[in-house]
Amino acid sequence: MTELLLQTCVNAVYASSFMALIAVGLMLIFGVMGVVNFAHGELFMLGAYCVVFVYADRDFPFFLAVMIGLVFVGVLGILMERALFRPVRDNPLAGLIASIGLLLMLQAAVAMGFGVRMEHINPPNQATFHPFGLEGVVVALQRLYVIIGAGVVLASLWVFLRRTRFGWALRACAQDPEAAALQGISINQTARLAMFIAAAMAGLAGALAAPLVRTYPYMGHSVIVTAFIVTIVGGLGSLGGAVTAAVLYGFVHTFVTTFSDGVIADIVGLLLMLLVLVARPTGLLGVRDRD
Repeated sequence: MTELLLQTCVNAVYASSFMALIAVGLMLIFGVMGVVNFAHGELFMLGAYCVVFVYADRDFPFFLAVMIGLVFVGVLGILMERALFRPVRDNPLAGLIASIGLLLMLQAAVAMGFGVRMEHINPPNQATFHPFGLEGVVVALQRLYVIIGAGVVLASLWVFLRRTRFGWALRACAQDPEAAALQGISINQTARLAMFIAAAMAGLAGALAAPLVRTYPYMGHSVIVTAFIVTIVGGLGSLGGAVTAAVLYGFVHTFVTTFSDGVIADIVGLLLMLLVLVARPTGLLGVRDRD
């Protein structure tokens, strides 16, 4: 029983790391740009398909394929900001509708290019190791890549936001864009940077997880639903809340899945969101509207 609990904790750390990458990016877009990006799950999907195309189909090294996916999706995020979200910056509803339209276009493009069948690729390293010195607890190295990658990226983002001039600009725009503009901060530049970082994080999550999941054009659906639950539980506008909620949701969902089933785990996740909103409408670490 002890080994099962420890193994479930290890699996929950993986699930939390994976979801934190996506949820923090989604929160960053909303915080800086005020856009609810429904196409964020499709950015995750594109990261996974970059690995399918570059690593599985073209035999490039796995980590090179991951970097290509990160850069490709990040650059796509810049194009999205310029062509899609910037023209409707003052109309959140139009931005939401535009993101839904982009979601459908990306799904159709991938379905036309790769087909709608599920793809499964072999991980670059199928070895495992035994943490805690217990033979019954194992971690696939591919899952360890996700955990380490998420930890490094999230820690780097924290340092970037707290210690660099561009990070201060992002935080200022998220808190009060009008005051930031009066101080000479370029709203367009910060929005572009935020979109690149957020998209790159989603692409990285998809690329690292590609060998662990079935890739298909509509795989972003479940990811974006979970990401919205995490961001709502964490509190809109709080990156720290998104990480905290990702850990909470990851552990709750993994434990319920292990000792019950996935459907019950999804229901419990929704109940968790409702309970948090009843007790604290702004979320765990959310802030009230600045207006």
